[in-house]
This record gives sequence, C-alpha cells and structure tokens, in this order.
Amino acid sequence: MKKFWKNANGRLKAGMIITLIFLIIGFVVFYIPHTDPFFNNTYPRKLAPSWEHPLGTTSLGQDIFWLLVEAIHNSLSIGLIVATIGTVAGVLVGLVAGFSGGLTDRILMVITDTFVVIPSLPILVLMTALMRGSSTVILLALVLAMFAWAWPSRQIRSMALSIKERDFIQTAWFSGEGTMQVVVTEILPYALTWSLSNFMNATLNAIASESSLAVLGLSPGNLLSLGNMIQWARDRNAIFAGQWFWIGSPIVATVLLFIGLFLLITGYNDYLQMKRGR
Repeated sequence: MKKFWKNANGRLKAGMIITLIFLIIGFVVFYIPHTDPFFNNTYPRKLAPSWEHPLGTTSLGQDIFWLLVEAIHNSLSIGLIVATIGTVAGVLVGLVAGFSGGLTDRILMVITDTFVVIPSLPILVLMTALMRGSSTVILLALVLAMFAWAWPSRQIRSMALSIKERDFIQTAWFSGEGTMQVVVTEILPYALTWSLSNFMNATLNAIASESSLAVLGLSPGNLLSLGNMIQWARDRNAIFAGQWFWIGSPIVATVLLFIGLFLLITGYNDYLQMKRGR
C-alpha cells in the first residue's frame, strides 16, 4: 500500500481522498444513531446552522445535515450496486461470447447490441412511472443496471478475442480445461484491471443517471437521494426563501463526488499506463 501511494499521481491521490470521505459519510456516519430525516416537523423550521444542526433545518422541519448524509448513502448505494451488476454481468457475457465464438457469440452479441442501441432515458422514465412514485434503492438500482452491462460486454469481448489466440490458452485447452474454467482462470485475470476502471466509471454514470431523473422530477418520491434532495428544495422554493444550505449542500456534494470519481478514474488509468511503461 505504501508503494502504491508513493507511485500514485496527484489526481489518483486526490480522487482517493475525496471518494474515501464520501464513503465514510455514506457508510460510517450514516449508521450513527439519529432521527429519521425523512419525517416532517421533527425540528423547528428554518433554523440557522448551529452545533445541534450543522446545516440548519428545512422549511419542513427536517435536519439538513442528516438529509444530506442519507442522500449520499442512497446515491452511493445505487451507484455501487449498478456498477457491480453491470461490471460482473458485462465481463462474464463478453468473455464467454469472445472465447466461445460461433452461435453462442452471435446470440449474446445480438442481445448485447439490442441493449446498446435502445435509448435508456425513455425506458427509465417508463419504469419510474410504473413504480408510481414508490421504490427502493435496490429496485431503482436494478432498473439502472439493465443498461449498465451491455457496453462493457462489447469492450471485454474484443479483449477476449485477442487473448484467446495466445499460446497459454491453447495449452489450457489441451490440458482438458472446459470453457468456463479457461475463461475464469486464464482470461479473467487479464480483465480485472480493466474491470476495476469500468466499475468506477459505472458508479459515476449510475449516480449521474439517478440524479438526472430526480432533478427532472422522475425519480421515486419516497427515495432520498442527492438528486431528489435538490428537487425537493426547488419545489419548496429554497432559493427564494434564502435557504442556501438546503439546496446548496446537495449540489456541492454532487459536484465534489463527481470530481472525486473523475479524478479517481483518470488518475488510475494514468497510473496503469505508468506501470506499463508508456
């Protein structure tokens, strides 16, 4: 770890620090006992920031700090779930398609290309409408994950087509290993580095997609996320009421989270290129 930190570039270090801070807020601070911020009239309305309420309260009597903590928790959870499903499914489908070839490859690529060309926004709008404003983090993540696996599958297939022609793959074949065994034990290790980079990128895209839906008023109304927090503040005219912490905190948090993930992705890619001597 010390060697990694020493060799890491500035962008990678900054991205790791920013992302770690958000992970601590979302998955450590979140579990500190506190009043559910979703309920209205829990505290006096429109309180200024104080030690008891670091970001004040909303016009509905909600603690803004704990609203933000829960929003970060839910947005990160959605991003991580979507990234996990999309990366794992995409890598497995791409590896099997590229390595198997023939009819299996054609069938999997037809399915993959179908999901690549389908416009995701209208489908997401339809799915969220069918939820009738009621959903969970898991359900919304599954909806977003429907479109998160196809493009990675296409990319990893190209990698598999190149790797399967190498001598060590032929040796594995002659030693009696099956298709899935060769894919998992021989090819998958070469895809892990790419998979980690795709995982971080998929996390960023998933959070951005959910936030976009929320700001458009299309995210489930019972889900407290960064996008929904911004949308609720807009609906309650937080800007005209001068409640800058209510609408400003989720905006700043979203921007910083995106910057952190972007620095993490680009810094990690540069670190890999440096290791390869490019």
